[in-house]
Amino acid sequence: MTVPLLGTLSLTDFQNPWFFSFLLVVLGLAGLYVRMQLTRHRRMLRFANMELLDSVAPTRPTRWRHLPAILLVSSLALFTIAMAGPARDVRIPRNRAVVMLVIDVSQSMRADDVAPTRLVAAREAATQFADELTPGINLGLIAYAGTATLLVSPTTNRDATKVALDKLQVADRTATGAAIVTALEAIVAVGAVIGGGDTPPPARIVLMSDGKETTPTNPDNPKGAYTAARTAKDQGVPISTVSFGTKSGYVDLNGQRLPVPVDDEMLKKIADLSGGQPYSASSLTQLKDVFTTLQQQIGYETIKGDASVPWLRLGTVVLAVAALTAVLLNRRLPN
Repeated sequence: MTVPLLGTLSLTDFQNPWFFSFLLVVLGLAGLYVRMQLTRHRRMLRFANMELLDSVAPTRPTRWRHLPAILLVSSLALFTIAMAGPARDVRIPRNRAVVMLVIDVSQSMRADDVAPTRLVAAREAATQFADELTPGINLGLIAYAGTATLLVSPTTNRDATKVALDKLQVADRTATGAAIVTALEAIVAVGAVIGGGDTPPPARIVLMSDGKETTPTNPDNPKGAYTAARTAKDQGVPISTVSFGTKSGYVDLNGQRLPVPVDDEMLKKIADLSGGQPYSASSLTQLKDVFTTLQQQIGYETIKGDASVPWLRLGTVVLAVAALTAVLLNRRLPN
């Protein structure tokens, strides 16, 4: 629960739960206060002349006089929760990570079912992705048709990626498996350079295509897309696939109109085999939304962060209110 000016009040993942034993002291103080009040009341009844007391003090103390003590005990309980060290999920920008952006530039990307063309729309969305991606992430770019070409090795320099995106050109055939293998090789190479940890840097491949693999024709071939996806999973590199286009797409090639419907199923299976997630888009707006989602998933990681400060703030506020009410109601601090 998030409280304005205080922060998120979490009651999970306590780092020092043994501090809750201090609640026994708090309960002891509460019990002592109750006992003192009962003893005081019995003493008054034993020795006071009630008729005389009614005449000289017709106004009796109200139950509100106990409010300062209740607030004091409550503040001690809140401080105890803070000392126990609650934690909450915190999203922080990733560093020491690698993302390979792999874009299909086969002839089918000339289709204009997504204005102005699939390739131009893909270039615009990918450029936005590069601009918005967390600065500490190393971003690389691969374009593929019949072969895969590493255009930009993973780097934090976004300008290099955007310049390469502007120069994308279409070519024949679609070798998705070769593109995935090239991306994995680039990830291994940059991981050796980055270092800085006992394990390789976290990595992910973002694969955007509009059609099925044509080279080889069998995706389970040793050089096929499904085989490459399984290799990616073995190396701990999930593939987020983005199928882009519509079922009604077509291109004019050598005087013939050829249908180039988007192949969602193949890209979905590539994602599933690698342990990644599939996405689809049929317009530039949808494509940008997909890349925004990917940026949020890839650019940040969730860790456990300290959540004791809001409880300290709340305890301080309650303690201050206890002191104020004691002065206003009882003209003294609570005992």
